Amino acid sequence: MIEKTQQEGHLKRSISLPFLIFYGLGTMIGGGVYALTGKVAGIAGMYMPIAFVLSAFLALITAFSYAELAARFPLSAGEVRYVNAAFSRKTFASLIGWLVVFTGVVSSAALANATAGFIQDFIDLPTAPLIVAIVLALGVIAAWGISESVALITLITLIEIGGLLLVVFMGRHDLATLGTRWPELVPQAELYDLALWSSIFSGAFLAFYAFIGFEDMVNVAEEVKDAHRTMPLAIIICIIATLVIYVLVSLVAVLTVSPEELAQSNTPMASIMDHNGTNVPPYLMGLISMLATVNGVLVQMIMGTRVLYGMAKGGEAPKLFGHVNPKTQTPLLATGTVMAAVLILAALFDLTTLAKVASTIILFVFASVNASLLKIKWADEEKSDGLFTVPFVLPLAGFVICSTMLIFEIWKAFAHYPPHITIQ
Repeated sequence: MIEKTQQEGHLKRSISLPFLIFYGLGTMIGGGVYALTGKVAGIAGMYMPIAFVLSAFLALITAFSYAELAARFPLSAGEVRYVNAAFSRKTFASLIGWLVVFTGVVSSAALANATAGFIQDFIDLPTAPLIVAIVLALGVIAAWGISESVALITLITLIEIGGLLLVVFMGRHDLATLGTRWPELVPQAELYDLALWSSIFSGAFLAFYAFIGFEDMVNVAEEVKDAHRTMPLAIIICIIATLVIYVLVSLVAVLTVSPEELAQSNTPMASIMDHNGTNVPPYLMGLISMLATVNGVLVQMIMGTRVLYGMAKGGEAPKLFGHVNPKTQTPLLATGTVMAAVLILAALFDLTTLAKVASTIILFVFASVNASLLKIKWADEEKSDGLFTVPFVLPLAGFVICSTMLIFEIWKAFAHYPPHITIQ
């Protein structure tokens, strides 16, 4: 069977539930929270935990829609398959697919920039060659094989989760003051201050990038064992675990360090540990932060290549991207194309800009995916006997919330209305 699979150039089904969970956590937990905590604090101030809760709520609702659709269509380029199954519009499905690929490229570029920043905290190296080295090294790993890539992702994920739990543990004394300091974290007299809520929502929009990742899981569906059952369970576990950890970390962050200092730090987790006066060397959190963003780059690059591969198989992209190398059992040309695109964007744009672009695109994709599930449920076009399903109200809420948030951000962009930065 293995020899046949290799000769036919098919993807290899080798990802079990535990590895799939770590794959999902590797793209959700890490790059976003390690790199963007300070940026979100600079926008939302002491209300950063509210921003994270709002973004988590949005991600959770859409995650349920992805879970049901992944059970119905366990295929690479999942979003393309969902939209096409619902609306039978190949052009629209292709657009969604290319947007997902672009999101993976943009996210990889953003995290490559963040990784370079972390390394420069230790060694004074020029940015451009550093980014090139990071992307090329991770591209080689992605091309090497899915089993090897997921094993590395799992190892780094364990380290980065351990780092965040260490931050929470070391900040437990500050967290214990929540009972008396909670008024600092909740708008009271300013409850109807539109400028303040604009800051909070802008912070939530940026923090939303930290929750992007569960959708990447569906694009390795053809490499997952028993994907019909494994995929929905893994998605829900990942989003809930991420929500809990992020809220705890954001609480510790604002209770320990001033938002001004967090906003100015390249490694906010190291700043938190330093303020706690622990015996843990500050550079340790810097190293873990670097590993976290490296993990994110690798996962996003794999996601982008698998979507490109799936689109090639479905006729939405040139067929040459669907070729799988018999030896590595990975789509090498798709991987090389994604690597080149990541290098270009990483060289042209900064972390915050790339993160906002990724969040904007993914909101449109999420709205489309929720609409697809609504249409499929309404028309009952696909049998769901024995598969994971969600109530009709969840994809409806996901569509409305994603669309509203997307319209809000587009309105701000066209109105040239910058986020009101209020640091408490």
